[in-house]
Amino acid sequence: MDFKEIVMKRYASKEFDGKKIPQEKVDELLELIRYSASSFNLQTWKVKVIEDQETKDKLLAASMNQPQITTCSHLLVFCADANIMSNIKKIEKMMKDAGVPEAGYKGYIDMMIGFESSMNDAKRVEYAKEQVFIALGNALNGAASLGFDSCPMGGFNPVEFKKILELPENLHPAVLCPIGYGADEPKPKMRFSKEDVFF
Repeated sequence: MDFKEIVMKRYASKEFDGKKIPQEKVDELLELIRYSASSFNLQTWKVKVIEDQETKDKLLAASMNQPQITTCSHLLVFCADANIMSNIKKIEKMMKDAGVPEAGYKGYIDMMIGFESSMNDAKRVEYAKEQVFIALGNALNGAASLGFDSCPMGGFNPVEFKKILELPENLHPAVLCPIGYGADEPKPKMRFSKEDVFF
């Protein structure tokens, strides 16, 4: 499929058939997610990949009992990483290790540090969550390109997810993306007209 066909055919599967996606295909999808764009290239996300049925069953009640959670092959929990300074330091180290002269990255790093220091804790979480949704787009279209289905999900209790998954303080569950083979039939896409969207 070319990209246009992927976008037009992709749909939000509401139930999966329970079959496992081959690990090499999952790994391909994770690589597509890893290469997602982000503001400043700060990559302010971590994705918890859940495959075991016991954990998925525990998360069901915190997901409004939606069947995607327990019937999917893998559940991807996209978390906003509010520890932005840690990511800045990682990028600085990567540039150093790549042999970039300090003059070539110092201004960029200083700009990011200034940006990070201008935010309070709530703004850091908000900023990180905004970036997560870019990565989600890669996940949705990437799944379709690899021959399986997905479903973006905001209907869940992030506080309960954080507790059940024992996530560290800096990680905030932002959106879910179960993946698998759809057991439902896609409905015709309904989208606003060009006139409603573009001006």
